[in-house]
Amino acid sequence: MRNTGWFTRIACALVLAIGLTAGAQAQTTPIRALVLYDQAASGPYTKLGMAYAIMLRNLIGHWNTTVDMEPIQGYAAGKVEQYNVIFYIGSHYDLPIPPAFLADAYNTTKTVVWFKYNLWQLAWNPSYAGFNAKYGFMFSSLRGMDAAPTSTNPNPGFFDTVTYKTRLLSKYYAYDAATGAINADPDVGVTQILDPTKAQQLVPISNARTNEVIPYVVRGGNFWYFADLPFSYIGPRDRYLVICDILHDILGVVTPTQQRALVRLEDVSALVNRNTMTILSNYLRSKSIPFGIATIPFYTDPLGVYNGGVPQTIRMRQATALRNSLNYALQNGGKIVLHGYTHQYSNIRNPHTAVSGDDYEFWDIVNNRVLPGDSVAWALGRMNSGINELALNGYTAFAWEPPHYQMSPNAYQAAAQRFPTTWQRAVYYTATVPNLSPTAANRDFAVGQFFPYVIRKDYYNQRILPENLGNIEYDIRDIDPTSNFNYTWQDLKLNAENAKVVRDGFASFFFHPFWLEPELNKPGFQDFQSIINAIEALGYQWVDPSTL
Repeated sequence: MRNTGWFTRIACALVLAIGLTAGAQAQTTPIRALVLYDQAASGPYTKLGMAYAIMLRNLIGHWNTTVDMEPIQGYAAGKVEQYNVIFYIGSHYDLPIPPAFLADAYNTTKTVVWFKYNLWQLAWNPSYAGFNAKYGFMFSSLRGMDAAPTSTNPNPGFFDTVTYKTRLLSKYYAYDAATGAINADPDVGVTQILDPTKAQQLVPISNARTNEVIPYVVRGGNFWYFADLPFSYIGPRDRYLVICDILHDILGVVTPTQQRALVRLEDVSALVNRNTMTILSNYLRSKSIPFGIATIPFYTDPLGVYNGGVPQTIRMRQATALRNSLNYALQNGGKIVLHGYTHQYSNIRNPHTAVSGDDYEFWDIVNNRVLPGDSVAWALGRMNSGINELALNGYTAFAWEPPHYQMSPNAYQAAAQRFPTTWQRAVYYTATVPNLSPTAANRDFAVGQFFPYVIRKDYYNQRILPENLGNIEYDIRDIDPTSNFNYTWQDLKLNAENAKVVRDGFASFFFHPFWLEPELNKPGFQDFQSIINAIEALGYQWVDPSTL
């Protein structure tokens, strides 16, 4: 998987360690959760709320839960009483909320969690004039950018820094002075604690330019409020990690603090250098570290890009270097992960070379749509072909990893049917056959998501092992135009430091063995050792991915 910076940005303070909520207990029966989201009748952002709801639903899938999702506009009176926890995703400014939900949210004793917009429809509603007294806090206003950005003042400031368990987690912001485009989600709901015996500021958010501090997460009794949507513009150093961790408290589940680590060797195919695999396997064995091997069983270069213009295909039985590398790695703690069948599609540059390991297999990334013939059966066919190619040579994969971490909705459903475990980041869509045209009304959304822990069941019914740190990358654009940036072991270390705010979080990364090849003249092995040692120094414990 040569695409390596997959920290997908999803378009559209005081320090307080969070403890367990009162009455939290070990989970024995499934938790029932209802996720309600905004869905306007029309407009380009109609399905954005659904996209965020899917992301929340995935995180809740970390536990033994039953999760229902629906637009809040169809809410039926009394429904909240069927659930333990009710979430409302306020993604659409001032979209009218059904009076039935306002009444139920105010009167229920169940846990209610409200994100960002539209709290004023409840807190300022004369019918619920006792809101402030009941919950001990008030909703004051919305705040966004301190001023419009300009070429001379490109970042005028906003509430952009969440402090959680001593870590400063920053909200993403980018401004293009040439076009005037702002990529950010600066709006926050401002609240004020009125009665500290009833309400607490659990997490603060501050403006890095002015040092002003307001509540980010407030809890008053059974009512929780998040000042923004923690699913927009997520990254490994983002306030997204707050919702990942604090969900333990919202759901009232006791979870021991434990930090574990995973490592995977990536894109191991017929052209693998056996010497690099031997070096890496020996090192990991010397430190008693089990590891994954993302294996591409069928290699093809249909356009002859790397073979002098002559098409080339190498089946696994012909791939001596691959089989020898796998045999040695398996003897030294490695476990095979099926990383696509061919890790490319047909003879089409999708988008680079049509060569195994370079291109997408289950998604048309050039046109951002499903591939011709896409279906669950088609995806299952390719997955089964990969399984059979391994089996014919005596190998079995314990998990599946999508090429370049992206497939179609049908392919994700196929993976859930075929594999008990996947190891990935994933892309989620608001339709089975998504319309992702940016100019279309009522368009669908695709959102990328990574996880800091194991997800028992995601939106597509997949079980997912996390990969949340990324991978080491070097700028070698003179050799390979697709590898054109640096991502250092220090970057991964910083990501691992932030991941520790999640009480049962992982430090999970992958590494391409080809970075050890002498002709690249990069410190690949040295940097690999550095990040392994750094993760250990942070207190993470290496675990066998096949036993999780």
